Amino acid sequence: MLIVEDNFIEAYSLERTLTGAGYCVYPIAGSVKEALGLIKTNPVDLVLLDIYLKGELTGIDLAHLLNKKKIAFVYLSANSNRSVLEKAKETRPYGFLVKPFRKADVLVALDIAWYLHTHSSLTEAASAAQVKTTPPADTTTASSAIIGSSDAVSLLNEQIKIAANSNISVLIQGETGTGKELVARTLHQQSNRRDKPFIVVNCGGMPSTLIEAELFGHEKGAFTGAQLKRIGKFEQANGGTIFLDEIGELPIGVQAKFLRVLQEKEVEPIGGRLMKVDVRVIAATNRDLDEEIAKGRFRMDLFYRLSVFPIRVPPLRERRSDIPHLAGHFMRQYARQSGKVMASISRDALKTLLDYDWPGNIRELENVIFRSVLVNKGAMLEALSFSMPRVKEERDTGLTIQENERNHILRTLERCAWKVSGKDGAASKLNIKVSTLNSRMKKLGIKRPE
Repeated sequence: MLIVEDNFIEAYSLERTLTGAGYCVYPIAGSVKEALGLIKTNPVDLVLLDIYLKGELTGIDLAHLLNKKKIAFVYLSANSNRSVLEKAKETRPYGFLVKPFRKADVLVALDIAWYLHTHSSLTEAASAAQVKTTPPADTTTASSAIIGSSDAVSLLNEQIKIAANSNISVLIQGETGTGKELVARTLHQQSNRRDKPFIVVNCGGMPSTLIEAELFGHEKGAFTGAQLKRIGKFEQANGGTIFLDEIGELPIGVQAKFLRVLQEKEVEPIGGRLMKVDVRVIAATNRDLDEEIAKGRFRMDLFYRLSVFPIRVPPLRERRSDIPHLAGHFMRQYARQSGKVMASISRDALKTLLDYDWPGNIRELENVIFRSVLVNKGAMLEALSFSMPRVKEERDTGLTIQENERNHILRTLERCAWKVSGKDGAASKLNIKVSTLNSRMKKLGIKRPE
């Protein structure tokens, strides 16, 4: 280990932490020049690297050199300047510790950084995975909820395993419909909190005026309309795990209170007093948080506190060899629910499934198989129902305005994989409010397939 830090009080504190944990630590370097001198004559495995150092060169300059030498590094910084941190991120660090940091945060971050560095070849293999058109087979087991055997899924399961064994915060990133909540549930089930609550909060599914009370709770009479005390989701999850879906939708004003939960393990109900909570935080987003940070809609310090261990859930098009297994699993599941006996998928249907790009990912595949099972007859799945039937012009069909509206909303929901809110949701595509869309769906009898 090499510590590159020009604040020697912080540097020596880190040195004591690392040596106490059994690491071999070289003498502290306060500048890029000193660090390069040590690296030139000594084998270095991992570097803790501050951004601002003595001399003209910065930690970012050193990071580019470390990348060329294939030496892993984790940034240390109290700096919150957006442009500087953007440049730092471009160097692809294995972690980012924001000062002040706790001993446990440092040790966990180093464990994860080393894991990611030593498994980088597996990551590359996953991205280059080849499609295998094997017959559908049920690959689910009692210990594995993630269906598939592709390199991408193997990597995902390994990341879940290492993250589950600690209490670190995890940020799950992936497109809509990839199964981010399933990953979060699997993390919880494999952790030592498995017997404690798993609380799910959809940050994009409620008005910004209510999200603070929902997360942190409130005392009776704390504001107009607060007639009863409300226990917040963090308190409900005490001892267990809270999963914050669509974290990118969290209002900027609430993010500061959320940051306190991550840093101090404390929540403050509206109108109440601070209380300690023991909660493991898992968050998910399909948004580009870098873009949200650049636009001032997401706090950079919160992003780095939250994403101690980022997990990317691959889209279905990057794990095509899993499509037969997933399709077979959904076919059997919905056949049982429908009272049918279905044993296989025809070669033509399977080829169609493999050739499709799946913009809605696993959720779209599940919906396609669900509808296909309903309309198919016999033991083999042959006819695939990809989307709602195309609606002809009104003069040809005689449909009413209400019927045309219902069909239009249904088609939009299908294209959005039944996501209602958010940037990629149906409400955004239809250019209406989420509340308006929910109201129209209720009036028109539109329900999401179970």
